[in-house]
Amino acid sequence: MKKYLFAALALMGTGIMHAQETLTPEGLWQLKRVSPVGITDKGDEVVYKVTTPNVEENSFDSELYVIPIQGGTPKKIEDHDKLIRDSKLSPDGKHQLFHKSVHIKDILGKDVHKDLDKSNVYIYNELDYRHWDTWNDGSFNHVFVKDVASGTETDLLEGKPYYTPQAPFGGAEDYIWAPDGKSVYYVSKKLEGTEYAVSTNTDIYKYDLATKTTENITEDNEGYDTNPAFSSKGAMAWLQMKTDGYEADKNDIVVLDNGVKQNLTAHWDETVASFQWAKNGKEIYFVAPKDGTIQLFKVDYPGKTRKMPVVEQLTDGEFDITSIVGEYKKGLVVTRTTMNQATELFTYDFKSKKLEQLTHENDEFYSKLDLPQVEKRIVKTRDGHDMVVWVVLPPNFDANKKYPTLLYAQGGPQSPLSQFYSFRWNFQLIASQGYIIVAPNRRGMPGHGVEWNEAISEDWGGGAMNDYLDAIDDVAKEPYVDKDRLGAVGASFGGYSVFYLAGNHEGRFKSFISHCGVFDNRSMYGTTEELFFVNKDMGGAYWEEDNAAAQRTYNEFNPINYVAKWDTPIFIIQGMKDYRVPIEQGQQAFQAAQLLGIQSRFMLFPEENHWVLQPQNALVWQREFFKWLEETL
Repeated sequence: MKKYLFAALALMGTGIMHAQETLTPEGLWQLKRVSPVGITDKGDEVVYKVTTPNVEENSFDSELYVIPIQGGTPKKIEDHDKLIRDSKLSPDGKHQLFHKSVHIKDILGKDVHKDLDKSNVYIYNELDYRHWDTWNDGSFNHVFVKDVASGTETDLLEGKPYYTPQAPFGGAEDYIWAPDGKSVYYVSKKLEGTEYAVSTNTDIYKYDLATKTTENITEDNEGYDTNPAFSSKGAMAWLQMKTDGYEADKNDIVVLDNGVKQNLTAHWDETVASFQWAKNGKEIYFVAPKDGTIQLFKVDYPGKTRKMPVVEQLTDGEFDITSIVGEYKKGLVVTRTTMNQATELFTYDFKSKKLEQLTHENDEFYSKLDLPQVEKRIVKTRDGHDMVVWVVLPPNFDANKKYPTLLYAQGGPQSPLSQFYSFRWNFQLIASQGYIIVAPNRRGMPGHGVEWNEAISEDWGGGAMNDYLDAIDDVAKEPYVDKDRLGAVGASFGGYSVFYLAGNHEGRFKSFISHCGVFDNRSMYGTTEELFFVNKDMGGAYWEEDNAAAQRTYNEFNPINYVAKWDTPIFIIQGMKDYRVPIEQGQQAFQAAQLLGIQSRFMLFPEENHWVLQPQNALVWQREFFKWLEETL
């Protein structure tokens, strides 16, 4: 076993050693949230937005700022229209791109039966009847081209029941101008109903303004094609996954240049999160998970020579590079987080290869806090793999004391467990209440090679569950871990993990918390909205009796089948508008626990989805989270 310690305190500037406070839920919801807008057209300043929760009003307040890239005092501005050119305005300024919701299908009772305009009915003949947190009412996002002079609007999807931007998380990045302004490129999954719900086959389409014709640029690829972007030399790059129905497939950067298509990262054993062209058109910068963090990379574009592109890692450290804002004369502006620091803007210098913090929106707040320490630990799994495990120690940690310890189970299941800063599952906050956190990069997570990432599919209750137990057993050997006060917590797939471990933990844990977790794989398949996910991850439908992978999922790996072995207090949390992991999952688990006589609690958020987004709801979540742990651990 290897251990790597880094001084989290040193990252946060001066004055820390004299701090006497620790982070509280109320304090977390005072933090300013920094999000980039972009580099100004002159290339010497960055515009960014600061969003601050307003707990009293149960809302958020936002302000815009501009700051010199070389550092200085940020200046508040009202808007950025004169600083950054609108990318949705055509190069000649004659046309404007935008999107809006368009009524396409009659689904509501009042639309089908015009004389019953007070009816409150939905009528469906196929799937895609709800998605994420919204019921399909017959409206679809469409992208339009507006003639600036005349005001005439052209619907590029021609009244069809397709989405652009993509639902539920697509945005303005889903449609762009060609460099010459004569055509528009947009992302869409041109499938309807049940076909839409079982497929990930989005494509990139080219719409010609003069001929009003549409061409499918990525027709040969069956999986996701997203995020088109042009270089300064006119080559188009985008992100591509090969497999239809596999939302967590390896994400590659593909370039199309005068009819020649090239995959720049096919030979690289990781997956790309996002990218941006270099100004010279010869390189692409991108961010990707790596060894329990998210780092900045570069891949060269060799043009039509078809030479093997070279991938170079530009940053390395215990932090996440969460996005690339843009390129300036000497480097890049990026966003960065750690488990002890919310998002701030940083510069990356090409010559020195160093990161320098540019914005300091929360420095004063952090300077008053004692911060947790973060340990990167390598744990040997029972089948011989070296697994990265993050161990977060409470502020003012004393190795001579014993601490209650929480196993944190990450969701996804194929999402990175990195140096992220969450406003719900906040490791700084949890550790500051006196808990040690054990957060394993169990199989199924990107950043450790494609094979490790893919190992979770059709094996939910297999290797990943062993990884959890291997991690907590290894850390529990430390004298400062109170082995009689171990808990397990998690959301989504992490919530599934908690439900599964509740019946398979052999007395290790004293308390459980599951948020929006999958409790019954069968009813999950029958009620979730993106069927491609469960078809891939669960192996297929529960009625496929000859499908060995599916039957294993619905039987051996199904938490509901182990309820008779539950013997530990469990707290179950659910959002009523969560259609990814619908409400009956939490209801069934709570009802089972109550009927078994197990100490249990059910917390329902009627207006929240898979997440908890409103300030006051989030504070209730955190107060009840710690209240439960105080009562049971």
